[in-house]
Amino acid sequence: MFDLDGTITRRDTLLPYVLGFLWRHPWRLPRMLGVLPACLDFVLGQADQGDVKAAFLHATLGGVVRAPLQHWTSHYLRHLLARGILQDALRRIEHHRRSGDYLVLLSASTDLYVPELAVALGFAETICTGVEWRDDVLIGYLTTPNRRGQEKVRCFERLRARHPNRRFAAYGNAGADIPHLRMADRPLLVNGSRSARAEARRLGIPQATWR
Repeated sequence: MFDLDGTITRRDTLLPYVLGFLWRHPWRLPRMLGVLPACLDFVLGQADQGDVKAAFLHATLGGVVRAPLQHWTSHYLRHLLARGILQDALRRIEHHRRSGDYLVLLSASTDLYVPELAVALGFAETICTGVEWRDDVLIGYLTTPNRRGQEKVRCFERLRARHPNRRFAAYGNAGADIPHLRMADRPLLVNGSRSARAEARRLGIPQATWR
């Protein structure tokens, strides 16, 4: 089970995805102001990261029809696969595939592009944050919980229930990944922040630097 941003990719994928689309459709840039109320609620403790993500996607991409967004997704993924993937992550994915392991991509990023990227990387299953469409028009609100932190723990528990006799290897890079990494038989913290590395050391979770 692999996290995506910072574990397989060199950096976050959602913000560049959205900003890249806006750069090509600059008349939509002022819509970014629509996320400010959610950001203020987050600062005041009245919203969580999923609320901010939903507001951001609704404000920036809400109303976009499927065809141009799919065109941008294909372009974005070609660039990401060519330049934005950690080679050590690719080698580890290939090692698991050759071993006959069942590969799951578990990401808080959205189904606007994560499932397509997972197929390109050879994953058997994708669990990510869902985004609402109405017919062929993107609404942008979330259709699933934000797949982060304790929600990843719940996803891990459901996977264990489906595969009760399997051993689990799990890879993540952030402090928010530590709770589900703790549940794995073979966890690995990759390219962790200072605080994540300290927590991993305290819990005995192995660490690695991937490039």
